[in-house]
Amino acid sequence: MAYSDFDLRRAVTDFGLRDEWDTNLFHEISPLPISPGTRSFLDQYAPVAIGINSEFARCNYIITPILTEAERQAVGPAHVFPGVTLDVDQTRGLSGFCDYLISRAHKIYYLRSPIVAVMEAKREDIIGGLGQCAAAMVAIREFNERDGTPIPEVFGCVTTGSLWRFLRLTDSVLSIDLPEYYLQEVAKIVGIFVHLIGTGIRPVAS
Repeated sequence: MAYSDFDLRRAVTDFGLRDEWDTNLFHEISPLPISPGTRSFLDQYAPVAIGINSEFARCNYIITPILTEAERQAVGPAHVFPGVTLDVDQTRGLSGFCDYLISRAHKIYYLRSPIVAVMEAKREDIIGGLGQCAAAMVAIREFNERDGTPIPEVFGCVTTGSLWRFLRLTDSVLSIDLPEYYLQEVAKIVGIFVHLIGTGIRPVAS
């Protein structure tokens, strides 16, 4: 088993979670101005990615530029790791490929302190990607606990590039953000990621 084998029902059942769907997680987070370079790039290439409609194009022309924009604006250390294999417990399906992991650690040569999993929705199916993302979030929590850097909340995001949906894992509660954010709201999307990296999550004091 791997993250990709989970739908939402299976993730909730196998990991003993309770899903909540009525929470607006980031209603107080303000949009952040996007740098002219990123804005120009998205204006030019996002329509190409949407027109070609391939996963590769959406990753390179939409998702990666947005995540790296958030990395640049974040307060404190932040690193976006694309295409990471995160193997925590293969017997429970906590293993496999994550499209992106965001870390708050200083290290860039190996993964430490991941806080956010970003999964690209296959076949543009946001709901279908929620279970995969939830499983990766459980793996992140266990990875951090074993690494001596536990955090009280883990976040995830499922995206098509055009559409973004956030999740939060706190104890056994999986909160699925009520709103979906569209590419036209890129300033809000970047604001959310910067919040998560810089001020939204802190390691638990030992």
